[in-house]
Amino acid sequence: MRVVFMGTPDFSVPVLEALARDHEVVCVYSQPPRPAGRGKKDRPSPVQARAEALGLPVRHPVSLKTPEAQAEFAALNADVAVVVAYGLILPQAVLDAPRHGCLNIHASLLPRWRGAAPIHRAIMAGDAETGICIMQMEAGLDTGPVLLRAAVAIGPEETTGALHDRLSLMGARLIGEALARLPALVPEAQPEGASYAAKIDKAEARVDWAQSAVQVDRLIRGLSPFPGAWCEVAGERVKLLASRVVPGAGAPGQVLHGLTVACGAGAVEITLAQREGKKPMAPGDFLRGFTLPERLG
Repeated sequence: MRVVFMGTPDFSVPVLEALARDHEVVCVYSQPPRPAGRGKKDRPSPVQARAEALGLPVRHPVSLKTPEAQAEFAALNADVAVVVAYGLILPQAVLDAPRHGCLNIHASLLPRWRGAAPIHRAIMAGDAETGICIMQMEAGLDTGPVLLRAAVAIGPEETTGALHDRLSLMGARLIGEALARLPALVPEAQPEGASYAAKIDKAEARVDWAQSAVQVDRLIRGLSPFPGAWCEVAGERVKLLASRVVPGAGAPGQVLHGLTVACGAGAVEITLAQREGKKPMAPGDFLRGFTLPERLG
């Protein structure tokens, strides 16, 4: 098939690689390079960097709303466009241009967690499972009918980073199956009961030890590795990147032993933490030469 690929972050890269291996990727669309690093020099997105390494043509328009951009897209004469975490709204003219339309790879079991941060929100909400949906795109936000779906259990100590990597590979496999079965697949309308995965606000990231251990643990794992849940330790902001719920009781924020901290109900053991300017460390390394106060802020 003649495929247009549209994606931007690391999550999208395995999909691009799978499509390039099995199909003719006629063009790759990605977000424009952004300033990054200490020098704030423009850095191409992970998708652009990988596409260029594969020798694929790349476009990064600021908008697809202009007649010129839409004409350029239509001129690619694509059989299908595959979209995963691209970052631009696709106008109807773009959605209609490929012969089989535009297919989106979404990292949730739609209609649960439509929107920007489905992996984070699934863990933060304590969902037992999530998955991948291959969706026929339409003008609404993740509202289109679903062609294929696959579910996966969320591990009891799994972080967003680990689940992100698993779902990325699952998406690459499932879109391959979907393209192989087009146009025989029958789109199924999403049922009622949608929930929305709002973009993560950094203001959500501070740990409130008065919450239950279950809630604190979900926050820590759901925000790891980015933006990272955090607390104050002796006036220093420390990121908490992995945890588990453990037996224990005390005043909220009280350090019971090691990196085990009491919550409003129960306790959490921090299994990976990061001081400012340091690398993430397991409890033994973190506590070496660093004395915790009796209570964390």
